[in-house]
Amino acid sequence: MKARDIMTKDPSCVTPDTPVRDAAKLMQRDDVGMLPVVESKGSKKLVGIVTDRDIAIRHVAEGHASPECPVSEAMTDRLVTSRENDDVNDLMKVMGREQVRRIPIVDERGSIVGVVAQADIVREAKDDARAERTVEKISEPGGRHSH
Repeated sequence: MKARDIMTKDPSCVTPDTPVRDAAKLMQRDDVGMLPVVESKGSKKLVGIVTDRDIAIRHVAEGHASPECPVSEAMTDRLVTSRENDDVNDLMKVMGREQVRRIPIVDERGSIVGVVAQADIVREAKDDARAERTVEKISEPGGRHSH
């Protein structure tokens, strides 16, 4: 099975200039915990991601009072990505090693085409034991976004 078989295609995106409040509202509307951050409106060039946790930890907990604060203040720009043709087993390895719950799927130009979430892996994986181990690795303390 390939990433394209289980990914959410054409996810909603924000730009670094998008107000955090708007990003949070978009997450609420789409019922997602992560949004890809693209270079600019009309662009699909991935420059980062912002998660609900990023907003809570890097925005709210740090005392940023303004909901107009841009996403660039909360986003992560150190990215781990995969491609549509990557095997799901390889995705699970990367997600476990990097301890990320969601992985953006990009094309050869670095443009966002989809997202694979931990839930997609668990729902679609044929090897339940491998999916379970992946979730355990992702959930171990000290992951990429724990600081």
